[in-house]
Amino acid sequence: MCNPHLSLPIQWKLLLLFFSLTQLLHFSHGDVGTASQYDPPYLPTACYGDDSSQFPDNNLFGAAGEGIWDNGASCGRQYLVSCLSASEKGTCVDGVTIQIKIVENASSAVSQASSSGTTIVLSATAFASIANSTASKINIEFQQV
Repeated sequence: MCNPHLSLPIQWKLLLLFFSLTQLLHFSHGDVGTASQYDPPYLPTACYGDDSSQFPDNNLFGAAGEGIWDNGASCGRQYLVSCLSASEKGTCVDGVTIQIKIVENASSAVSQASSSGTTIVLSATAFASIANSTASKINIEFQQV
């Protein structure tokens, strides 16, 4: 015989199932921040100095803002980055995620960022891959790889 005090009502079981599924189906697994862009010259960098081999062949790289700089520990880290939104509609390239390499500290970069204080400053090529290059700042989702 089943003890009625030990079994959960069907409503509670369904609620538990619903919450379990929402955790499994959660689509966003990264952090949310902002990104701006910077143009050449990119050398020297805080991470690798004048070594031009630091840049990936596809030119998808960036500078770490203070939130992820981590006293230089972010040098060489790889991040998946996608554009979520911007102040102007149509700025983001929908469905595109890029992988970038951190090569610089945003606050000490040779070139100025299009907007200061962002989480990541992307190379011109990286920024244009996920957003309209005329934008100065976008909202991003990013995740360390």
